[in-house]
Amino acid sequence: MTTNIEAEAAFRVQNNAALIAALDETGLREAESAWELDIANDAERGRWTASLGPEAIAELRYRFVGGRVVLLTTWVDPAYRHKRVAAELIALVLNEIRESGKKITIICPVVGEFIARHPQYLDLIDKAHPGSGAHPEHEPADGPDDERQIAALEHDWM
Repeated sequence: MTTNIEAEAAFRVQNNAALIAALDETGLREAESAWELDIANDAERGRWTASLGPEAIAELRYRFVGGRVVLLTTWVDPAYRHKRVAAELIALVLNEIRESGKKITIICPVVGEFIARHPQYLDLIDKAHPGSGAHPEHEPADGPDDERQIAALEHDWM
């Protein structure tokens, strides 16, 4: 069982590195892909998905903790990486969260890197609970209970 957990963790690190590299390569000035993506919030499964027609090509997983939206992981089908899909998905999700009036806690390093490149979203980060993926660096939260809840949620996705 340990091998599966280690393999999954290694896969997530590799996935995040590839998505962050894609952000670097494209030099994003605008968060728009070359396609017309359909973005849907699947609240039952805790994810926003990006689809081209019937095919889901990307997702951003989340959970609600303490009235905040905790952004857990971003995944893009390898065939669609380096085409601004992750950036468009993240931008649309952050805009939707802004409209809801909620704050975010960032676990996903891809979301953190996106916000570092697009500071207009910095105001969405919960100052007390920014999360381990938040950029720029913030002080850790004072409430250990919330941090334990977030860590438990992150563990569920491994």
